[in-house]
Amino acid sequence: MPSRQSEEIPAGTSRTRRPALWRSLEELAGDESFGALLEHEFAGVEMQWLDEASRRRFLKLMGASLALSGIAGCAVKPEEKIVPYVQQPEEVVTGRPLFFATALAAQGSTIGVLVESHQGRPIKIEGNPAHPASLGSTDMLTQASILQLYDPDRSQVVLNRGRVDTWDRFLAAALELRTKQLGTKGRGLRILTRGDASLSPTLSAQIRKVLDAFPESRWHSYDPAGQESVLEGTLKAFGEALQPVYHFDKADVILALDSDFLGSGPASLRYGREFASRREPGTGDAKTKMNRLYAVEATPSLTGSAADHRIAVASREVEVIARELAHALKLPGAAAVQPPSKHGAWVAAVAKDLEAHRGRGLVVAGETQPAAVHVLAHLINDALGNRDAVSFYPAHQPGPEGRVGSLPDLVGDINLGKVDTLLILGANPVYDAPADLEFAAAMTDAKVPVRIHFGLYEDETAELCHWHVPASHPLESWGDLVAFDGTATIQQPLIAPLYQGHSALEVLSIFLGEPGRPGRDILLANWRGRNLLGDFDTAWKDALRRGIVPGTAAAAKAVTLKSKDVPPPAPAGPEPQGLEIVFRPDPAVGDGTFANNGWLQELPRPLTRFAWDNAALISPAQAEKLGIANEDVLVLRYRGRSLAVPAWIMPGQAEGTVTVTFGQGRTRAGHVGNGVGVNAYALRTSDAPWHGGGLEVSRTGEKRRIAVVQHHYQMEGRELVKVGTLEEYREHPGFAKEEHAAEAHGESLYPDRPRGLDAENAWGMAIDLNKCIGCNACVVACQAENNIPVVGREEVLRSREMHWLRIDRYYDGDEQDPKTYFQPVTCMHCEKAPCEPVCPVGATTHSDEGLNEMTYNRCVGTRYCSNNCPYKVRRFNFFHYADLKASSLKMQQNPDVTVRFRGVMEKCTYCVQRINEARIVAKIEGRPVGGDEVMTACQSSCPSQAIVFGNLMDPQSAVSKLKSSPRNYALLEELNTLPRTTYLAKLRNPNPELEAGHKDHTESSHGNI
Repeated sequence: MPSRQSEEIPAGTSRTRRPALWRSLEELAGDESFGALLEHEFAGVEMQWLDEASRRRFLKLMGASLALSGIAGCAVKPEEKIVPYVQQPEEVVTGRPLFFATALAAQGSTIGVLVESHQGRPIKIEGNPAHPASLGSTDMLTQASILQLYDPDRSQVVLNRGRVDTWDRFLAAALELRTKQLGTKGRGLRILTRGDASLSPTLSAQIRKVLDAFPESRWHSYDPAGQESVLEGTLKAFGEALQPVYHFDKADVILALDSDFLGSGPASLRYGREFASRREPGTGDAKTKMNRLYAVEATPSLTGSAADHRIAVASREVEVIARELAHALKLPGAAAVQPPSKHGAWVAAVAKDLEAHRGRGLVVAGETQPAAVHVLAHLINDALGNRDAVSFYPAHQPGPEGRVGSLPDLVGDINLGKVDTLLILGANPVYDAPADLEFAAAMTDAKVPVRIHFGLYEDETAELCHWHVPASHPLESWGDLVAFDGTATIQQPLIAPLYQGHSALEVLSIFLGEPGRPGRDILLANWRGRNLLGDFDTAWKDALRRGIVPGTAAAAKAVTLKSKDVPPPAPAGPEPQGLEIVFRPDPAVGDGTFANNGWLQELPRPLTRFAWDNAALISPAQAEKLGIANEDVLVLRYRGRSLAVPAWIMPGQAEGTVTVTFGQGRTRAGHVGNGVGVNAYALRTSDAPWHGGGLEVSRTGEKRRIAVVQHHYQMEGRELVKVGTLEEYREHPGFAKEEHAAEAHGESLYPDRPRGLDAENAWGMAIDLNKCIGCNACVVACQAENNIPVVGREEVLRSREMHWLRIDRYYDGDEQDPKTYFQPVTCMHCEKAPCEPVCPVGATTHSDEGLNEMTYNRCVGTRYCSNNCPYKVRRFNFFHYADLKASSLKMQQNPDVTVRFRGVMEKCTYCVQRINEARIVAKIEGRPVGGDEVMTACQSSCPSQAIVFGNLMDPQSAVSKLKSSPRNYALLEELNTLPRTTYLAKLRNPNPELEAGHKDHTESSHGNI
């Protein structure tokens, strides 16, 4: 199946049809030459087998291959020795996993997790249902942390000026340095950490002790994608830095001002759960009323994709929209905006809707907007009485007042000669610091005589430091973390450090004159000083078992606005020339911390569908003005700096803006992340971290291919995503089944599949498209659970990615601002599976319980099953993709799932290993398997609970209830394959005032291609 190559598509396209739903601009144009690219399922393979002679030669080769495979099956394998337990631990039962509660911090968020461990090997991460930020779900970064643990590129030795050294020699040097600093009271000592260091009470306490021991030292904190504007906004509005926490389950109407609350932030998992809980059609009363979401943003996001109404505006214009809304709501001091925006009618309709839902609305500003927009959001929420929908908690302050500085403060001190010793804990400022700070230039012996780096990798910053100390992974060390509401979790190690790393607690203890003190002792000492409930030892064990420390959640603060008057806008400066540049973290690898994670690099981004790449996102209208096509290499010039980056035309991108994602372009990430994409930090500045004007764009005349997966699997224009409005659903609840109802369940090419006489279960899945937010957590969870390999960028370009679960993205409407829909697609486990009768060796068969099964050691790789699958969900191992050479990566493999080899077809199994485990447990306990007892990996990770799996023979199971919904429909139902996986149609809840002007492009909102 070919990858999309824009250079093969003629510039002049013939518009033969305009589908209601579309996946790319080429498909929207109905270009016939583009359709030809998708005709051949396997790109680059000549059709040499069509003539009779070639067919005979093919059959001869197949016969020889089968004969040789028989010989190979009789080969004597090399002798291997195994070592049994001499004294097996009491709690360890071979083949039965143990689960341990801990927490992980990913991109400034604390996620409570349960880690599955097999004989001392952690292999899979699940969400902790008891944790307020997790609620049993996880995001893709948390899932991928298990691969980071076993990464063979992690730092493994202490380095001194780039040469291997020992921990003992570093210990001696650090103690000598401590003695020297004590003599000057730490006048030249600076500590730099990531922003999430303040999420650890014990680490914060350790740093405060260092500051006390060295009174003239300072602590600096930096996070490339931090929440500074959020805290600054509450400081200006309420007089103190607070963490706002929103309650989307209590809001009927929501306005997101450049806020991607479903995709990022300290409580995004919880927000996804609460938001999705209000996307049920309901009965219309106050408690079950379906919510309505409005979004204002410059570049498409998960939240914007979920919106019922969305407008694309430049980032600098979001404040204008907020001020127009405040004026429409008649807030005191809100003057009419001059000049007004072109979205006045849209703002008026939103204001009317919010006014009609006073006390049940919510306005949310994103961290990418300045503090002024946050102040406006707080003023509007207060004026509308939306107090129940937002709570405020004390912000996690990194250190004592006056002793904590920013990264620009640190660079300023370095350039003034005030710093002689710099201790960097877990940060990588040489890579991710704003370009105007020129941090790398400050890392010289003349400016900073002693530089110590502590981190998981020998990264760009480690290269410029005298000492580098390998850090232990959070799953290898003791620690603690607090959630957005103050709920604490004790981090416990799941495995001994693989590479002799140490924790930040142990490194800081050296500067406190306590070398060699274990991290666990430091942690215990800090928590003994806190008042835990009851006996300490009992409370400690209970906290470790539950994954939360009872009684640590902070009470929400009662807040009062400093003033209810809308502050005047800042004096307008000169109108910026050129385009606006918008910066965003990479949707998969974040700020670059996970750049060496193959799962995340190969993960298709939800909206662009890139894997292994980043690009400059530009609107269709702007691209047409500048004569830019997909994959054209552009030169972006911004504030005296330039960057060459390929272009990608992005439907829904605000005109006049160009978005670039940071987190790629690494040079010392590791073998996986080095050289992937371009480094957008080279353009980012400290005074405009999220957007700025004055961008100039020019073409180089070159092309650079981008690994885009959206067209790798096509379904020939058949109806896939079914969409209706809430009003249409109430008038015609069965609209999702109407079109092909007469065709389904009639004559079939495939024989009926009788269920076994002794079958007690009939497994099935239902996916609610109304709840799916496209976050990709399920894709990474499936990969972690089922040992799915990474194939690399070149193989992705050949359409050979191996994900068992993909999330297709579709557009509806005008290319400038279309609606976006997501559809997870996995094996349908058809009752009449087209893949089964064509397999010549019976490798794909049907179980009594309805599973379409793969027998790997039967498969001879004909790929007939994949050719005959209408859903294109089977994956073939063209090469031996599984990495069995790196010893550390072997430890990550799930022992309950076979590792596949070259020449074998694979696909979703409904996590049959989990079904078997539940069956064994139920048999031992003398009971049947519960209807909702088995949870697949994708289901357990889903933050919005869009995926439901269970036993269809149990009428009380959740999946049975969903399949009885009038919204339930089967994908390609007209083919009569009777899939066990079905979907619930997508519903929108549009504002009637705004919807009337949107329907001019189509007669119906029911989507199809």
